[in-house]
Amino acid sequence: MIRQKFPKIKLYNEKNQGVSYARNKGIIKAQNNWLAFLDSDDQWLPNKIKLQVEKINNYQNKPLLVHTNELWIKDGNILNQKKKHEKVEGNGFNRSLNMCLISPSSVLINKYLFKKYGMFNTRLKVCEDYELWIRLTSKIPIYLVKEVCVIKYGGHKDQLSKKFWAMDRFRIRALEKLMLSNELSKIQKIEMFKVLVMKIKIIISGAENRKNNKLLRIYKYKKQYWEKKIQTLYD
Repeated sequence: MIRQKFPKIKLYNEKNQGVSYARNKGIIKAQNNWLAFLDSDDQWLPNKIKLQVEKINNYQNKPLLVHTNELWIKDGNILNQKKKHEKVEGNGFNRSLNMCLISPSSVLINKYLFKKYGMFNTRLKVCEDYELWIRLTSKIPIYLVKEVCVIKYGGHKDQLSKKFWAMDRFRIRALEKLMLSNELSKIQKIEMFKVLVMKIKIIISGAENRKNNKLLRIYKYKKQYWEKKIQTLYD
């Protein structure tokens, strides 16, 4: 259907190597400076790109990343988003540490950011978008189109978030990776340490409840290691 109705669009077919690999391949192949993603369980509304371009053109210092508000539907029902899910504009680093507040399907992003700060982490099976956004929001402001421009559908069995238990394990890996990169300010590191240790404690609690001694040893070691690191920043 795409080849027939949109012959100018280029399709690239290859074996499944994960969502990050596919997105990165698209980034490399794209010939224009502005990129937008669309996950298989999401839907753009017709005015999405138009509103984002208008947002970019309204600023003298052109934004490099614009995302939008979303409508969430699960099992056919509209979900009410909580205060903690509220989309962020401006400095989004601190609020992005706890959970992913930017949906890949909602962004219009300049290719320059991938060239300067790197692409999606192919070693993360999930939370790869979370890792990218904390990396980018530590460096740049983000902009928001307040109108709902994306519909996200949830509840189906093949969602990646349903395939992996304790998603904070992957967020911890993402936080540790950025922490060890030495690309943060002291203030940013302190904020990140707080969230990192909090998430490690959550995994420890879960491991204790499940009597998973191997996991318990790993994350207790992580907790001790990072608490010592935190102390060196406060000293």
